Amino acid sequence: MSLAAAPAISARMSARDWALMGLLSLIWGGSFFLIAVIVGHMPVFWVVGLRVGIAAAVLWGVVLIGRRPLPRGVGLWGAFVVMGVLNNVIPFSLIVLAQQQIPAGLASILNATTPLFTVLVSTMVLADERAGLMRLGGVLLGLGGVAVMIGLDKAAGQGHPLWPQLAMLGAAVSYACAAAFGRRFRARAVDPLVSAAGMVTGSALVLLPLALWQHGLPPAAPARVWLALGALGLVCTGLAYVLFFRILARAGATNISLVTFLVPVSAILLGWLFLDERLGATQLLGMAVIGLGLAMIDGRLIGRRSPPG
Repeated sequence: MSLAAAPAISARMSARDWALMGLLSLIWGGSFFLIAVIVGHMPVFWVVGLRVGIAAAVLWGVVLIGRRPLPRGVGLWGAFVVMGVLNNVIPFSLIVLAQQQIPAGLASILNATTPLFTVLVSTMVLADERAGLMRLGGVLLGLGGVAVMIGLDKAAGQGHPLWPQLAMLGAAVSYACAAAFGRRFRARAVDPLVSAAGMVTGSALVLLPLALWQHGLPPAAPARVWLALGALGLVCTGLAYVLFFRILARAGATNISLVTFLVPVSAILLGWLFLDERLGATQLLGMAVIGLGLAMIDGRLIGRRSPPG
């Protein structure tokens, strides 16, 4: 069987790429909205366990239909479990816990700090990904935006509780550690979609027994909660990974990183339209400062061209 050449990655995204990017940001922004619908009706471990279990079924279906090579070896599956803990079990659980106390929009803003922590973690543990002054400046500016959001509200005595905001930052740190750990899959030449399927399967193997041990069978819940949970696993996790890798193959890692800017917008709009959530001027100011920090890390809003000669 001959292998077709992979399409070249384009630095300039087409209208179709931008449409896919907008759809992905809406889907990931929608995950915060759906969690807000679910919280209070189902224990955290069941929410997250069923989410990754549904996503695993979706992704293995895509893998099998595409006849992609299946992963083998105890070591590889052990790496999938570790990756699943770092990229799903810890952050997904912290996000559900946090959204019991803070609105979806604020949760999505704090989640958008993930690239900031990714730069810090990569600089500390990956010798070939040391950050330059521009990127470190972006990290400091972005973390300053977090401090603005949390600090000004606390100073005014009218902010959201501190612990759920710290939980969201903990989720972002866990995502950053997962990004660094995930480098080993590139060395093993594992298909990215197969890695995603293995990762969510590893997550389900951890979470579903834990949920059963901790809470027993899933509790009764309104139909809208089960629909939201199904959409969270099927669309916001399974389909989102398929879209993510499709855009990644077409437009590259740098362009796909722009979705970080768009997800909070989607989450805030959905929360405003359907959950009557409101963000104050402090949160919007903090989001703007975090956005500037991300722009410095990305580098496209600030030219980095070398002088001619």
